[in-house]
Amino acid sequence: MSSFDPIHLEVLRNALEATAQEMGAVLKHTSFSPNIKERMDASCAIFTADAELVAQAEHVPVHLGSMLRAIGETLDVTGPLDEGDVVIVNDPFVAGAHLPDITLVSPVFSAGERIAYVASRAHHSDVGGMEPGSMPGRSTEIYQEGIIIPPIRLYRDGVEQHDVMTMILGNVRTPAERRGDLNAQLAALRVAERRLQELAGRIGVADLKAGLNEILDYTERRMRGQLADLPRGVWTCEDFLDSDGFADEPVRINLRIELTDDRFIFDFAGTSTQRRGNVNAVAPMVWSAIFYCLKLLTDATLPPNSGVLRPVEVRIPEGSFLNCTRPAAVCAGNTETTQRLADTILRGFAQIAPDRIAAASNGTMNLIGIGGIDPRNGQPYTYIETSGGGQGGRPMGPGMSGVHANMSNTLNTPVEALEISYPLRITRYELRDGSGGGGRNPGGEGIVRAVQIVGHEARVSLQTDRRIFAPYGLHGGANGQSGQNWTVDASGRHHSQPGKCSISLRDGESVIMETPGGGGWGTTGTA
Repeated sequence: MSSFDPIHLEVLRNALEATAQEMGAVLKHTSFSPNIKERMDASCAIFTADAELVAQAEHVPVHLGSMLRAIGETLDVTGPLDEGDVVIVNDPFVAGAHLPDITLVSPVFSAGERIAYVASRAHHSDVGGMEPGSMPGRSTEIYQEGIIIPPIRLYRDGVEQHDVMTMILGNVRTPAERRGDLNAQLAALRVAERRLQELAGRIGVADLKAGLNEILDYTERRMRGQLADLPRGVWTCEDFLDSDGFADEPVRINLRIELTDDRFIFDFAGTSTQRRGNVNAVAPMVWSAIFYCLKLLTDATLPPNSGVLRPVEVRIPEGSFLNCTRPAAVCAGNTETTQRLADTILRGFAQIAPDRIAAASNGTMNLIGIGGIDPRNGQPYTYIETSGGGQGGRPMGPGMSGVHANMSNTLNTPVEALEISYPLRITRYELRDGSGGGGRNPGGEGIVRAVQIVGHEARVSLQTDRRIFAPYGLHGGANGQSGQNWTVDASGRHHSQPGKCSISLRDGESVIMETPGGGGWGTTGTA
């Protein structure tokens, strides 16, 4: 039996979440790439010895929700880890993300007993593949998207496995940067290990392990209490991705939501089948979107751990584009499909609790990847970034402008940092006036961002959506404007580009991204 009363349990829970936050700070400040150091495209979490997510920092929702299930899948492959082991994995069909998201997992021991696991996941700016940045606009199989790392020990008994590291670094365009970012992830694991061992030393191993499980039980009770206050019933909804990058046809997400006395059921029967392009997703991506949306529907103060999902059942048809099979291309499943999943789920939740749910936000991560040979030093470089847009109008007020929303919680790369790090120039960076949908609470504005190539020829990849299907308004609010992509040649002529593509640009040419605005909420003039 544990000696935890409610006060001491809350102290423990906050200590764990503070540890996850500290992990993130260490990762951010010791990383090499601007994608992590400036944008914090990374996440950290703590798991029980049985691989249940017990604490996380409020980093990137798409990372954290998928790690919730992926760490258990990883340990199913490797078996329990011994002291000093560190496993590395990026295989989406195990780790539940896309190849650039590399995850490190290590156990924490105290008094010779395994008490927890800790994990850090970071989006690396290049992991090889057919295009710089490893996020091609149009790929048809996962092998084109980069090196696939199954769950394998990068450290064994505290010793780096040099052959494994050499193999990984030999398959990427920027090996020094990759090693630096992996070392930063390792540093995050080490600080978590120390903090958890300190906790175990203060309260004892048995009480700490019992306390971790009590936190999950407490979260489950709170989640079930939230669901008890919602109406019972069945609701249906749908939304669409513009295309998969190849066929000019929408990709459908169909969702049936059912709330019974003891289960919240999400059934995706009727969703489009597996696609040729890279919008395919693996099941943990779907769980990730559900995990995030449930917090919006219920209580934002719910502890962000696996207890939230204990009353939840998810049904995803195998062979659909939301539960694809190897070797499907999946890199945009993590960025674009999870955003549309969030839009679809929230559209259903707006029927359940109309006064809690915002209109659709910009609904895309607006990803751009650029790479080539830096003329300043003759070395390869890769730049990757997602851009914000308009937030949907909310029941309590207007949506924010120029922000990352829903499944992305990253920052922008400051212009100064970008131009120092890469042979690129930002020539426009402004809000996209008039792009937010009107309504009692209007949607936020998208942004306009123009990147110019300086002194070399570069490959540019775009993974964007909501270029056809606009972000929806709710309760009479107008849709936000859909986005647009352009290139500008040396003579200043603008050329429209599709939502998903890879192209070459020469010195002085530019790519311009106009991101969608958010949908409006409520009819103008209503009380």
